[in-house]
Amino acid sequence: MKVKLDFRNLPLAEKVVRAQQLVASLTNNSHFPTPNPPLAQITGAIDSLQNTMVEAQTLRQAARAKTAEQNEQEAALNQIVSQLIGYIENVSAGDEKLILSAGVDVRTPSSSSGDLSAPTGFSATAGDHDGEIDLHWNRVSHAKSYVIERSLDPPTDTSWAHERVVTTSSTTVGGLTRGAKYWFRVAAVGANGQSGWSDPATRIAP
Repeated sequence: MKVKLDFRNLPLAEKVVRAQQLVASLTNNSHFPTPNPPLAQITGAIDSLQNTMVEAQTLRQAARAKTAEQNEQEAALNQIVSQLIGYIENVSAGDEKLILSAGVDVRTPSSSSGDLSAPTGFSATAGDHDGEIDLHWNRVSHAKSYVIERSLDPPTDTSWAHERVVTTSSTTVGGLTRGAKYWFRVAAVGANGQSGWSDPATRIAP
């Protein structure tokens, strides 16, 4: 009869357990008084493999954590650069020279997306903290970013001022004066330029 074990094809963890079982079965076994190689050598090999397995697992966990951190930092950089591009597009108003002076190239507008529609469903609600107002609107198809302007009450053609550029369809404006009435409006920015302004929304800062 031959021994059936198939040890080489076992997973690492099972290989360690199986080797430990062999050592335990052969320890003080009168039928096999002088194991070759010695059981102490096998036990040393088991311990070395276990230690290396623990080290490898620790390194894999550290690598996963570092990769997750890297992905978060990449996403943060992508977002702030996208916001910066939206700002450049808004301030330059499509002027090629101004765009080129900002260190970016001018892209030929794509006709597939068409002109952007003005954002709809724009609303202003009280934020979670004093002096905060939450802004929400419906996402515009093909929009890369959104530019927001605000005005004190009452709004006029010249009272609107740049507030910020965001890449999501909501944002929170803070640092407002409690009890003051503010007006806001938003426009979408895409490959073909900026859309028209949304209907304005107003709110008294809490």
